[in-house]
Amino acid sequence: MNKIKTYFVETYNELVHKVTWPKLSELQSSAVVVMVASLIISVVVFLMDFSFKELLSLIYGLFY
Repeated sequence: MNKIKTYFVETYNELVHKVTWPKLSELQSSAVVVMVASLIISVVVFLMDFSFKELLSLIYGLFY
């Protein structure tokens, strides 16, 4: 039981005293970067999916 208490006390001390938390402006800029990257990746995946669908429709249309 003492080990569990020690674990939580050390965890709290590390989170409060040793971790450097980002400022709000840094957090906002990081969030914008993630959102833009997600948007770009989703557009690329959409274009790939659409292209493959059209290509396969063309190929299947030749044989059937």
